[in-house]
Amino acid sequence: MSDKPRHSNPDTLFSDPLRAPGPFRFDSDVVSVFPDMIRRSVPGYETVIAMSGLLAGRFARPHSNVYDLGCSLGATTLSMRRHIEVPDCVIVGIDNSAAMIARCRELIDRDPGSVAVELREGDILKSDIANASMVVLNYTLQFVPREHRLDLLKGIADALLPGGILVLSEKVVFPDESLNQLNIDLHHDFKRAHGYSDLEIARKRDSIENVLVPESIEQHRKRLASAGFSSSDVWFQCFNFASIIALK
Repeated sequence: MSDKPRHSNPDTLFSDPLRAPGPFRFDSDVVSVFPDMIRRSVPGYETVIAMSGLLAGRFARPHSNVYDLGCSLGATTLSMRRHIEVPDCVIVGIDNSAAMIARCRELIDRDPGSVAVELREGDILKSDIANASMVVLNYTLQFVPREHRLDLLKGIADALLPGGILVLSEKVVFPDESLNQLNIDLHHDFKRAHGYSDLEIARKRDSIENVLVPESIEQHRKRLASAGFSSSDVWFQCFNFASIIALK
């Protein structure tokens, strides 16, 4: 069974050269095309979502919470729901976009899974996280202002039970400029292979610049150590997108 939400419109948001793109926002326009957009924009996205579910099957504990921070339309939540088999475990999905949460709630309500899901509209920086056996930040931290990232991760580490896990998936940059540019070019090739025009690629880049602020893998690992995680490492990478597992 696919873990991605269905019924997505094709992403043509950046195809009109006469429409000013403006700063990227997770509004109703983005919600309507989001599954198509992220599938065609993020190399390895479907693998990361599916494996997040497998990890939940291993790490979710009875009588604990599992968090999907920046849950968007609930692809990760649904994937985890299909793999969690322990009793009295609640998945908590949090997103600050009202449009995302509204659509996510529709998709969760249609899903036949039996694991309890609680959806919250709110800022993950101000949300209560407690009694967690697993926390997921799939392509979310990159949208959090840099000065708040360490505090967020400290809060997550404090909320995790001993032996708990954080899954952190991000767009990344590379210290070596040549390698960094190669991965940017390969990412653009990936988008072209999925039907995006050069105009759409350029307009999306202009729209998301300064909204999505990526960092290097080493920067993430150092911050995770500072936040209180005992170990972390990359478990998946495709071009300039990587996913890290961090253990409490």
